[in-house]
Amino acid sequence: MNKTILIIDDDDMLRRTLARGLRADGFDVITAASAEDGADILDKIMVDAVVLDRMMTGMDGLTFLKNMRAGGDATPVIMLTAMTGPENAIAGLAGGADDYLAKPFQLRELVLRLHRIIRPRENRATRMPDGLMFTDDEFFVTDADGATPRILALSGEEKKLMQHLVSPVGNIAPAAPMVAKRLRSKLNGVLSNIDIITIRGRGYKLIQRAPDQTMTTTKTGKEK
Repeated sequence: MNKTILIIDDDDMLRRTLARGLRADGFDVITAASAEDGADILDKIMVDAVVLDRMMTGMDGLTFLKNMRAGGDATPVIMLTAMTGPENAIAGLAGGADDYLAKPFQLRELVLRLHRIIRPRENRATRMPDGLMFTDDEFFVTDADGATPRILALSGEEKKLMQHLVSPVGNIAPAAPMVAKRLRSKLNGVLSNIDIITIRGRGYKLIQRAPDQTMTTTKTGKEK
């Protein structure tokens, strides 16, 4: 199952290098060039971990992290910094970071640390999204008020794609663009908390949006 990583760093070269390396290691990657852009992304979709630069133009990484935690967002975070000294690591960890990595570092070390902090949360990604059920070979949608589930009318191709996307949630599945477009339209029409995004060159992925937010754009995992 592919894990989605959000990289927030205002260093264009480092951000692109990390994104390329993590994608080569099997991660799906979304990038942001500022803390403000990163906050906008996290308001719209859920990711498995955040790689966060501490010193950035605009809002700094530590302030961003403290705001995340104050808002109840428990997404694992690895903070990157060029600042040395144990007091800086302590400040990052005290601010809510799950790990702290000093620059320069090897990509392999970052990958291993990402696997370590994501592993305890793996069960979250395998659950069916809220409002969606699968039973008797059919998908059903339910309302927050507990109303009787309604069948989600899907064609054979749409159902097959949906089964790949939720087995488990996070899978990337190839499909004809028109099939994915129709399925996305049907899901968007009945559920506000999930969407289907395009993973360039690989296929499609079901994502869970952050609670109480409306997605206005579709994220594709491409460099901004």
